[in-house]
Amino acid sequence: MPQPPLPIVIFGARLQPDGAPGRTLWLRVVAAYTFGAARTPVLYVPTGGVSPPSGLREGDVMGTMLEAAGVPPDAVLVEGTAPDTLASVIACTRLLRQRGHAGPVAVASSAYHLPRCLVLMRMMGWQVMRVPPPPVPAARRWGKRWFWRLREVAAVPWDVLLLAAYRLRAGRDGD
Repeated sequence: MPQPPLPIVIFGARLQPDGAPGRTLWLRVVAAYTFGAARTPVLYVPTGGVSPPSGLREGDVMGTMLEAAGVPPDAVLVEGTAPDTLASVIACTRLLRQRGHAGPVAVASSAYHLPRCLVLMRMMGWQVMRVPPPPVPAARRWGKRWFWRLREVAAVPWDVLLLAAYRLRAGRDGD
């Protein structure tokens, strides 16, 4: 019996105004691709909705990047609706459960963002594997790096609270 593919959820990042992937997005996709290339089989799940002002979806752009790197289209499952991290966790969970996946899930993002992604995925019931983040910081300037780190300090408890409320509501509604 063939082994089911390991999903690798790749969290999105804002696109450039012209729709090109930014540095952060490139680094996340490369980290996920490198992790996946050492395993078989895998299913890349790039997630991220519309990125203003380009109007393109982050998930679609990452899917195109993976296919350009030689990943077969049937090994890419784009989730292109989620506008933020919390929505990505919920949408990817729904997508993977609809496909019948019950095993572990690998999670790819930047070092500053990865702890939040891992916590939220665990809260949704997944056994998670940490994809080693890119070996370089997401931002080149120290002020920008600290901005993103401090933003996560506030975002983690907020998203945990919102996800707990979502799960309570979903359980009550029979979802």
